[in-house]
Amino acid sequence: MRNVPFHQVDVFSAVAFKGNPLAVIAEADGLDDARMQAIANWTNLSETTFLLRPKDTAADYRVRIFTPQRELPFAGHPTLGSSHVWLALGHKPKGNEVIQECGAGLVRIKRDGARLAFAAPPLRRSGEVAPDLKARIARSLGITEDAIKAAQWVDNGPGWVAVMLGSRGELLKLSQDVSVLPDQSLGVVAPWDTAKDGSEAQFEVRAFMGRGGEDPVTGSLNASLAQWLIGAGIAPPRYIAAQGTVLGRAGRVHVTQEGDTIWIGGDVTTCIAGTINL
Repeated sequence: MRNVPFHQVDVFSAVAFKGNPLAVIAEADGLDDARMQAIANWTNLSETTFLLRPKDTAADYRVRIFTPQRELPFAGHPTLGSSHVWLALGHKPKGNEVIQECGAGLVRIKRDGARLAFAAPPLRRSGEVAPDLKARIARSLGITEDAIKAAQWVDNGPGWVAVMLGSRGELLKLSQDVSVLPDQSLGVVAPWDTAKDGSEAQFEVRAFMGRGGEDPVTGSLNASLAQWLIGAGIAPPRYIAAQGTVLGRAGRVHVTQEGDTIWIGGDVTTCIAGTINL
């Protein structure tokens, strides 16, 4: 048995308990897959990450990302949270950016003022949504197909398909029937109306994970949505997305396009810092 650093952080929120929680275990070299999965099942958070020595010499550290049921090659809020903890433990990147090694390859992370931001990974699937799937999405959300203003595949790993509604009010009223789309990750986005909603954000986002329920604040979805919305001219090169409102959270995702790169940024707040006995 050995004691190693354990942190629980809140990602995409500068206020504790209003973002998306993440457990991070450092110095995890030597743990096997079964042990990591058991720990992730025990923390029972949407994701738990394990920091390891990198295998790629270009990387600063390596991370493995586990849900309570399985390992993920990449996820957004675990990327920002893991980088925050790695830096908080006193580590320094080799270059101007932090380079994270994960199952999806190398991910660039930079400081954006007081925040961290990761470079959005490329989409694995994009393009139009088949009419039958669009109809099932509408049925699962309890809305008419006419209420869907646009639909697009935006898969950067978790299998995201996304639809846009006409207003934030419509989005916040949604209640999904999971039985219609039990295994499909679905993102829903709608614009804020400054007159009704204010100017703190420009879009509202919700992430339905099928049998996994609704996710509070989702980095991978916002990364893929940004590539669609900015690429299609629906969103400006810089905007803020709000997420988690229905769940009592106040997530804020800061999106910025610089050249060909879209950066997904957010605050990270440490809630627990201690050790875990492994």
